[in-house]
Amino acid sequence: MCGILGVVATSPVNQLLYDGLQLLQHRGQDAAGIVTSEGRTFHMHKGSGMVRDVFRTRNMRELEGLMGIAHVRYPTAGCADSSAEAQPFYVNSPYGIVLAHNGNLTNAAELTQDLYRQDLRHVNTHSDSEVLLNVLAHELQANTVNHKLDVANIFAAVAGVHRRCRGAYAVVAMISGYGLLAFRDPFGIRPLVIGRNETEKGVEYLIASESVSIDAMGFKLLRDVAPGEAVFIDDQSNFYSQQCAQDAKLTPCIFEYVYFARPDSVIDGISVYASRLRMGERLADKIQQQYAHLEIDVVIPIPDTSRPSALQLANKLGLTYREGFIKNRYIGRTFIMPGQGVRRKSVRQKLNAMAVEFKGKNVLLVDDSIVRGTTSKQIVQMAREAGARKVFFASAAPPVRFPNVYGIDMPTRAELLATGRTDEQIRREIGADALIYQDLDALIDAVRECNPEIQAFDTSCFNGQYVTGDVTPAYLDRLENQRESESEGDSGTSRQLDLNLRSA
Repeated sequence: MCGILGVVATSPVNQLLYDGLQLLQHRGQDAAGIVTSEGRTFHMHKGSGMVRDVFRTRNMRELEGLMGIAHVRYPTAGCADSSAEAQPFYVNSPYGIVLAHNGNLTNAAELTQDLYRQDLRHVNTHSDSEVLLNVLAHELQANTVNHKLDVANIFAAVAGVHRRCRGAYAVVAMISGYGLLAFRDPFGIRPLVIGRNETEKGVEYLIASESVSIDAMGFKLLRDVAPGEAVFIDDQSNFYSQQCAQDAKLTPCIFEYVYFARPDSVIDGISVYASRLRMGERLADKIQQQYAHLEIDVVIPIPDTSRPSALQLANKLGLTYREGFIKNRYIGRTFIMPGQGVRRKSVRQKLNAMAVEFKGKNVLLVDDSIVRGTTSKQIVQMAREAGARKVFFASAAPPVRFPNVYGIDMPTRAELLATGRTDEQIRREIGADALIYQDLDALIDAVRECNPEIQAFDTSCFNGQYVTGDVTPAYLDRLENQRESESEGDSGTSRQLDLNLRSA
């Protein structure tokens, strides 16, 4: 999961992009990058680490211009060099293009082969974002008439990208001397929103992964980029848009609402906070119907994402709500850390239980989801050590049984606690006295209630139904084999391994 920004403004955009990345820091803490455009010159700075660590005053001074894009990246397994894969990426032909991408291409290996053999383009990293950039560059070149690029050519190039690329992608890019381009895959799996600001000097536009960046930066939320749509804003702030995909259908990733997005964001017309409140209501309904025998004294959330669900659950059941865990805000998200050993070590550093809220009580712990189970097991143990008499565990999401291949780092079935296990086996594994999972239908209803116009969501990590239609069991097997090979440290052959496994 990553966060992206694109800005066309009437004053220097360096500070605006930096502040916007800070607001999207929750979407990626491994690397950050900014590129600004000054005339036909790009200024770039990127590197590994948090936004505050990557950029210094001298870096910011060099990022001149009234237009720019930015990116924050989270770590993925098998990434040998985070700095080399930090975004945005740059290619100098045609025109000069920089691109930042949130999502994952499921046919990246096949595209890489095509780029080498047919398009005569070179990919220098393991990042599918660089593949996407080169596909876009080739399509721009193929659709340019008499070396003259116009908006129609740009939209035709995006249509070519949609025909060739599979998977999830929300993209911001700049074409040197022309303007800012943004587009979203035909299923709208990853979020992308547009903001507008009226100034004395003219209109400004901001495109971002989440609306929180738009609101906090003083812009007004205009709308979401539609699935398959491309938006182009030139250096004079002229705004153009066009549907560039056939049979586009909005099926956003439901895990954005469960876990990733900030609660103060609105994505595809859905308030993330309101959706989490409704998740708590649905979970309360299930407890009333199936677990009324549990003698619950207190409801305690696992900070931070589950707080709205836990609060609403407690309210509906008439139970006491308490904060029982104190979170160290200087430890990154354990779910997206690259190694199990790192995760195990960081959970105890990240959370501390307050014995006064646990001692002698039957506690219901509420979390947003259970993925690998590492955190859940340790939290249950922490509650017991703090004096809890019984520990019940509730998840606002259903069991995660399948890999998410659209940009979330949960790629192997073997790493998912729920794969191949019953609810009772999972309960024993995490050490809880009772385990309550949200039902998938209830989760979908909870989120859809906030925007009834959305007919479907990508729920592949819960039910194994992948909306792009190209993810097969054989594909998942190859992906898992690749991950296992990478974890053994064979980084010297990982590029060739990637091509062999995924194009076999």
